[in-house]
Amino acid sequence: MAGRPRGVDDSVILRAAVEVIGRLGPAKLTLAAVADEVGLVPGTLVQRFGSKRGLLLALAARSVQDADTLHEEARDGHGSPLAALREFAARSVSDVATPEAYANHLAFLCMDLTDPELREHALAVHQANGRVIGTLLGEAVSAGELEASTDVAALAGSVQAVIAGAGLNWALDRQGTLRERLAREIGTVLSPHVRKGE
Repeated sequence: MAGRPRGVDDSVILRAAVEVIGRLGPAKLTLAAVADEVGLVPGTLVQRFGSKRGLLLALAARSVQDADTLHEEARDGHGSPLAALREFAARSVSDVATPEAYANHLAFLCMDLTDPELREHALAVHQANGRVIGTLLGEAVSAGELEASTDVAALAGSVQAVIAGAGLNWALDRQGTLRERLAREIGTVLSPHVRKGE
């Protein structure tokens, strides 16, 4: 297959890497598999990223930028901050359609936790997501969706923990879709704070 080194943007290559990780896991990820996904020769990816590790670091760096984009996409069409929060949570796991894909992405997270450079990016994504969740919860208080007495920082931490934990529970018991599970679990954690009569 002829390569198209100038015709494929890095964002397309990184998107393909996410797809390959979901199917194969990070251990089986190769530059050749990603190149094949987008119709390039592996040498093109070597020129752009240097190595598999270089590709993974680029993917990790892009994930930090994507956290803010997810926030904006979640806001589109949602006047309600809580509706935007639910959409943000759903979009944050949109690459995980099956328990097997979840397991493969979890394996990538395990790499993040043990590699200092990857962990730095993963922490930045975690912090960015926490800021988005906190912002949306603060807006929900201002909009009267949540009680004025809500401890937004504490609730944001709980919501973030629920988002992480719901995926693991779903991958284990395989009941419904991950999107459905997230909606239910977030609803449960928000319920005591929802303003009555609204």
